[in-house]
Amino acid sequence: MPVPSLLRRAASLAAGTLFAMNIASAQTPPPKLPDPAATSVEALGWMQGFPPPPDKLIVFENGVGGVFPRNRWTFSHVRETVPTSNVWRGSGAGSPLPAAPRDLDGISFQAIGGETMNFGQMVTRTYTDGILVLHRGQVVYEKYFGALTPERPHLAMSVTKSFVGTLAAILAAEGRLDTNAPVTKYIPELKDSAYGDATVRQVMDMTIGVKYSENYADPKAEIWDYARAGGMLVQGPGYAGPKTFYDFLKTLQKEGAHGEAFAYKTVNAEVLAWILRRAANQSLAELMSEKIWRRIGAEQDAYFMVDRIGTESGGGGLNTTLRDLARFGETMRNGGRANGQQVIPAAAVADITRGASKADFAKAGYALLPGWSYRDMWWITHNEHQAYMARGIHGQSIYVDPKAEMVIVRYAAHPIAANAGNDPLTLPAFHAVAKALMGN
Repeated sequence: MPVPSLLRRAASLAAGTLFAMNIASAQTPPPKLPDPAATSVEALGWMQGFPPPPDKLIVFENGVGGVFPRNRWTFSHVRETVPTSNVWRGSGAGSPLPAAPRDLDGISFQAIGGETMNFGQMVTRTYTDGILVLHRGQVVYEKYFGALTPERPHLAMSVTKSFVGTLAAILAAEGRLDTNAPVTKYIPELKDSAYGDATVRQVMDMTIGVKYSENYADPKAEIWDYARAGGMLVQGPGYAGPKTFYDFLKTLQKEGAHGEAFAYKTVNAEVLAWILRRAANQSLAELMSEKIWRRIGAEQDAYFMVDRIGTESGGGGLNTTLRDLARFGETMRNGGRANGQQVIPAAAVADITRGASKADFAKAGYALLPGWSYRDMWWITHNEHQAYMARGIHGQSIYVDPKAEMVIVRYAAHPIAANAGNDPLTLPAFHAVAKALMGN
């Protein structure tokens, strides 16, 4: 098979952007999607048996492990396919998540586009692997599908970025990171790159002018070079390009001006992760364990995907259980408090939730997200509930609604990579549940 054809098919687990079979936009009608039940792990038999039949085998080397519907297995089994770095949960017991089940499936809402449906239909139609709703710290709804189980970590995709942004906000609040400093204060190796005249704050808010495309349909887009360098795509014999995240980041060149517009690009999260390692003199996994994971009462260790020298992917390589993702979301909802202590500085949470420039965000053209902004690698709705989100392709999300005292976390394996494939259903559904919970 010619290399360009192979690239278009490949869907190795790339940090922050999975190479998928489709990408949707708000400007095009949604494609006809496969039946969720008919494409489930159970229905198709991926990786069943000892050993699995050759036609049901999913391995990194064949380059299609993340292509739908194989991703319905892969997203819950990343550690079995690529190298990882552990995020220790600590030696204590997990913090309690008391259950107070409620039937939310019948909550009705109008999808963007006009269709009326209920919450249960949304869960099924968006290829959900697991979804959990917390209200006032109690689990009111929790369901799992396919390969995901309560104790099994799932790939968080770009939800990872919000953890990285939170760690940056923590170090800034502690006085260990100067957000107004030039990037080169921490990474002089980037002086000749796009980041040579950028500030840490511009990286944190993704207002960086850098030549980097995440257009999955273009085999020459820089996303492919990023994936090969990070080990998320097979490099192949004779490969002579960058072999680590660090080497790749040094090749990036400037395109446009910094600080003028929001432009969502995964490489900014990788640069921020590098800055954090330098500022804290710790690996990303160690820093996250110390500052967040050990302190929120996580039940399970988390883990990051890593490149060939063990560098974690800060753009999209984190894997957590759904319940631990909920614990993090609840910590954010409570202003950074968990288990009776201030885990994340209140100043860091306040910096995140106040958002950034709506005008700068609008320039990016997200038709489904009017009036939003992006701050510290979180998506801020600025709606009447002041909700905010961590978002990852194929349907990963943390949705925090302070007014409704609600957190929704969701893992999924949608066949469409872009959030525009999920947002028309998930965003109004989340808001409808928030309003319903506020009614009692």
